[in-house]
Amino acid sequence: MGPLPPAIVAFGARDRSRALLRKAFPRRRSTLTLTTSPAATLEALQGRFTDAVIVDLGAPGEGSAQVAALSRDFPSIPFFAMAPLRASELPQLAQGCAAGEFIDLLVEGMEDALHRDLIAPHAVTARFARAMAPAAEAIGLTTPLQQQVWGLIVGQGGRAVRTEELAAAVGLTREHLSRRFSAGGAPNLKRVIDLARLLAAAEFAKNPGFDLADVARILGFASPSHLSTTCERLVGVRGASLARLRAEDLMRRFQGAGARSRG
Repeated sequence: MGPLPPAIVAFGARDRSRALLRKAFPRRRSTLTLTTSPAATLEALQGRFTDAVIVDLGAPGEGSAQVAALSRDFPSIPFFAMAPLRASELPQLAQGCAAGEFIDLLVEGMEDALHRDLIAPHAVTARFARAMAPAAEAIGLTTPLQQQVWGLIVGQGGRAVRTEELAAAVGLTREHLSRRFSAGGAPNLKRVIDLARLLAAAEFAKNPGFDLADVARILGFASPSHLSTTCERLVGVRGASLARLRAEDLMRRFQGAGARSRG
């Protein structure tokens, strides 16, 4: 069970940019969705998990500016500009990056590996894993095995993960892992997996461009009702409340609910 390949949505109508993007983000190393209109880009963002967005600034018309403006509705997803490096465009590119529309600039002609390296640390999945890794002890996971498994879970960015996959990754049977994971009064593995998904859901719910149905869809919940039911079961609030809750709030509620269920 390794890290997931980054899921990239890239806007660009030019044949050259599309060819460059396919070469820089091949199927074996990424999931690339190419769009040619702002509407299609929005549909892609609301329809599937996205680690990063690339905007071809050389596209004709106002499309690139409209797609770049979507970054205001999806602040959790990093936006990158892609353009040929022409001196006349440097002021515009610098202004756009400084304004927060773009995290960085992918220059046409740059080595493919450099494109991937620029995006990798900013990808949604990578940022989520880094931010949530220290939370293990806060929810009662103190043993090396528990913390290793927590790292594997949050390394999926909040997407669903099966117990069988985790067990195989740590060299245990599913039953053995489940028993060892919940030893010493720690929460059981299924609850911890669901908590990681709720932490990601809360982050996405804070984006103006997502509604609860979008969040449920991109994180693989069966329906908005399933997401809301999971939220009520684990932390005692409705799914509609996720947007106003911090990760710390969810973990505190999770711990409280766990204590009550053991009482």
